Amino acid sequence: MALAYFLTFTTYGTWLHGTDKGLGSVDKAHNVHGNPFVETDAARLAAARDAMTQPAYALDAPRREIVRDAIVELAAEKGWRLWAVHVRSNHVHAVVTADRDPGRLMSDLKARESRDLNRAGFDDADRRRWTRHGSTRHLFDEGSVMEAVRYTLDEQGPRMAYFDPNEPHTRSKEPRTK
Repeated sequence: MALAYFLTFTTYGTWLHGTDKGLGSVDKAHNVHGNPFVETDAARLAAARDAMTQPAYALDAPRREIVRDAIVELAAEKGWRLWAVHVRSNHVHAVVTADRDPGRLMSDLKARESRDLNRAGFDDADRRRWTRHGSTRHLFDEGSVMEAVRYTLDEQGPRMAYFDPNEPHTRSKEPRTK
């Protein structure tokens, strides 16, 4: 059994297969830890864009805060240990210990986030917000957990909507720009 899971999922249409952003993407043939990511492929990227049924979905500051709060609240309700969360404009990282399959855990998080976004009046209920799956990395020792926490909180650029249990407050507001 894993000590924790490092979950990563993207918003709909913002990180398509074949992209050249970041390290690439992950598909069924590239989803084992240590394997290379999907290679840049303009034709595959164009096909993925053509297959989209809705525009790409990005999270602005109010949406990011709702998503972060949904994760924090669900973890508290279920008794899961939340090590870190960072909600970015086009993806979410969460490090969590939970007594369930990581794929189901990711689905539960996405469902709660979507529900809370709907309740807040953002978008239509049929709006696609998330990619179909994501990355569910198993972390088997505390060193791996701490490395995932560090990556989640400190290696994503300036912090946006995040949760760090080592800070005195449970929710951190994003810095506001004028």
